[in-house]
Amino acid sequence: MAKEEVILTQEGYDKLMAELEELKTTTRKELAERLKVAISYGDLKENSEYHSAKNDQSFVETRIKTLEQMFKHARIVKAEQLEATEVQVGFTVTLHDVEFDEEVVYTIVGPAEADIANNKLSYESPLGKELMGKKVGSEITVTAPSGLISYKVLNIAI
Repeated sequence: MAKEEVILTQEGYDKLMAELEELKTTTRKELAERLKVAISYGDLKENSEYHSAKNDQSFVETRIKTLEQMFKHARIVKAEQLEATEVQVGFTVTLHDVEFDEEVVYTIVGPAEADIANNKLSYESPLGKELMGKKVGSEITVTAPSGLISYKVLNIAI
């Protein structure tokens, strides 16, 4: 099975790389110490501290493997090297929400960076898919759980 390319902005790459380094250094050491202390309590069968630390260790090791695999297939998009004539990964898009007559602003990012609370929208999301390649003035309609939502692209910026 071929691995899919992972598209990241430079900011997203840097953030995920910092997370990986933190997990591989500080977090691993902290977990090793927790395990050492928990083992010192004896009887591992009923030792909740030991089981909790083992579960945390498993989660951390899985996250490390996931991030390492992601970096093997990562492509960093440098928006500043592109023209902001149409929506692409790394660009910030200002939209007019027709129904609520308000402006919303999103930065288009790869799925690994998506964070809707911080207006970082994945290009794989329904709205992200509709926006890709659109120009200022384009009108789009997206199907959402609440129904159809219409937007107009007002601005595209790097």
